[in-house]
Amino acid sequence: MALKVVSRIRFARRHLLSGRLMYCSCPDSPSVRASADRTSSSEFESAIQSLKDNLRPESLARVLDSTSDSSLALRIFRWVSHQRYNIHTVDTYSCIISRLTAVENRDEMDSLLSEMVRLKVPALEQALNKLVECLSSKNQFDEALLVIQHASSAKLKLSVSACNGVLHGVVKQGRGLRLFMLVYTEIVKAGVLPDLETLNLLIEALCESGRLDLALIQFDRMSKKRCTPNSHTFEVLITALCSHSRADEAVKLFDKMLQLRCSPDSSFHAQVMPLFCRFSKVKEAIMLHRMMKEDNIQLSLQLYSALVRCLCENQLLDDATIVLKEMITSGHAPMASTYVDMINCYCTNAKFRNAVIFLEENDVTETEPYNVLLTWLCRNDRLQDSVSYLEKLHSRGFVDCESWNIVITQFCNEGNIRRASELIGRMVVSSFAPDETTYSAIISCYCRLGLYIDALSMFRRVSINNLSLNSESFSQLVEILCHTKRIQEAIEVFKYHYKRGCSLTNKSLDMLIEGSCLSGKIREAVKLRTLAVCTGTSCTFSTYGIIIQALLHLKKGKDVLTLFAQMLMEGCPLDGYAYNILLRSFLTKETIIEAAILFNRMVNHSFFPDQETFELLVNDMALFSFLNMIAQSLLKVIDTSGTVSPRIYNIIIYGLIKEGFKSEACKFLDQMLEKGWVPDSRTHRVLVGSSGLVEARELVEAYQTVDGDNVTNILLEGLD
Repeated sequence: MALKVVSRIRFARRHLLSGRLMYCSCPDSPSVRASADRTSSSEFESAIQSLKDNLRPESLARVLDSTSDSSLALRIFRWVSHQRYNIHTVDTYSCIISRLTAVENRDEMDSLLSEMVRLKVPALEQALNKLVECLSSKNQFDEALLVIQHASSAKLKLSVSACNGVLHGVVKQGRGLRLFMLVYTEIVKAGVLPDLETLNLLIEALCESGRLDLALIQFDRMSKKRCTPNSHTFEVLITALCSHSRADEAVKLFDKMLQLRCSPDSSFHAQVMPLFCRFSKVKEAIMLHRMMKEDNIQLSLQLYSALVRCLCENQLLDDATIVLKEMITSGHAPMASTYVDMINCYCTNAKFRNAVIFLEENDVTETEPYNVLLTWLCRNDRLQDSVSYLEKLHSRGFVDCESWNIVITQFCNEGNIRRASELIGRMVVSSFAPDETTYSAIISCYCRLGLYIDALSMFRRVSINNLSLNSESFSQLVEILCHTKRIQEAIEVFKYHYKRGCSLTNKSLDMLIEGSCLSGKIREAVKLRTLAVCTGTSCTFSTYGIIIQALLHLKKGKDVLTLFAQMLMEGCPLDGYAYNILLRSFLTKETIIEAAILFNRMVNHSFFPDQETFELLVNDMALFSFLNMIAQSLLKVIDTSGTVSPRIYNIIIYGLIKEGFKSEACKFLDQMLEKGWVPDSRTHRVLVGSSGLVEARELVEAYQTVDGDNVTNILLEGLD
């Protein structure tokens, strides 16, 4: 029975720890290996000689610790094992096992552990505990697990603190739930009763692996295991719930924590308060703040900042002001972002004057809050006030390039290019150089006013300064140049920004490609589309459709096929309109097979061709004897639409019979008869075999020349 237990342990160890490399030394040259062997042999002889004179466990432990090589230490240990008097104790076994774990020699470690547990001495459990703790302190949790497995197999009871050390290390190293549960299972098998720390680690491991609902179940079962959750338990669960966007459940758990009179510790406050602030749980955030003050726990700068932001975002300006004053009194200097939050709150409530007073009273020197105030003034149609305030800030040295751009951009948005230009002049005089934002605003204004020549001239200045425009201005410039038929200049603007990774809007790209195609630059249009994709511009089918139409106009069907392959590779979504255009483009002699494949794909995706495209498809497929390839799809279309004319039925039946698919032809004949229609005389002769099979080309051409007023159709209408 004991052999079976040991065998199972070794199998589990090899199966679960196979991902770790076994220790082995790199092969050396013969001379190096010989030198190492001589040194090892000399050290071995010296160690043996000293032990012969004093063969005691304490002496052996000192020798093993001082030996330079782990394999040599094992050799000395085995020599002692074969002496007349076996002096090995749990201490000597622990010593050699510790040496072996340093080189991950698990086979020998496994064997030595088996020998060690067979000693059955009173100090064995204590030694195994120390060994587990030692391995955990070295982050050797796989080896610690092996010790636990041997202890479990020998019915030896380890301390819960030693086992928790292994579980804690597994969680902190992120080794995954599987290894954690293996260690946890071995601990339970060893008869170690889990305590609160054990259950907390179990809940944490479940949360980190995404098993949040299982973690909550374990939380509910804690009382059955005679454990009461503490602050850390709630911290782990509330943090996990918030990280999974389940903040409402986190609040309920917090309420339960208060009902149980569980006091949050400093770690709980540091982790949970920012989360409640982020999810706008204002009541709970304020409660935590009050509890921290009652417990004399000092808030950090980050906690104060998070709380002020939460209060401002929820328009609790008075509360935010009180917390900010407390923050300053406690010795924390507010960050610029905190002042920005306060100004946003003031301006949201249209308290612009109070916002100015607030900044002045607090001697704020950072430019960000002042820029926020300028933005709000511009946004609320107080442009003249923003100019006056800009001048005042400039005199105090509280402006930067962004400050000027905020006001300049607002004038440009209102189409007041003159005032914007004046401000740019004053900006330059004030030693602030116009940047990309400045030029983008001016060019955007020129484009909206239709002044494309001025916009293009300003773009030349941008390129000279090696700057680039923002996406909006870049797109507007391309659009106005396309509107005015200045395609070459639009292409120039596009290529300049392409090199800088700027992207166009879909509308602007379509206009550029359409303009290129209309001006005969189809090859250029294809290249532009490819370049646009490289800069992150997403292409819709309308972009491809423009190029497809141009290629069809030039009768370049093969190029359409290449473009279609690119569409599929880039994941361009196809709708019914897209399928119809592509299908018609493939109905040529060179790409008729691709048309059949595309039609089947179209129907499989629940899209159906319009009437005109459907009739063209049937005619061409019959002409080239490919009706059999699309017969099943034709049946689906006819079953769905029900608007197929008798002429189309006759073409399909003729074609399928010619291609040798009489059974398929009969399906269409049955449908035709169900509608109350009868085949014409030619179709009838082919079906009964009175005139033999007629060439498909003659039949199709005959039907293509028939108009809607021939005698056959008149007779059919009469029969209906």
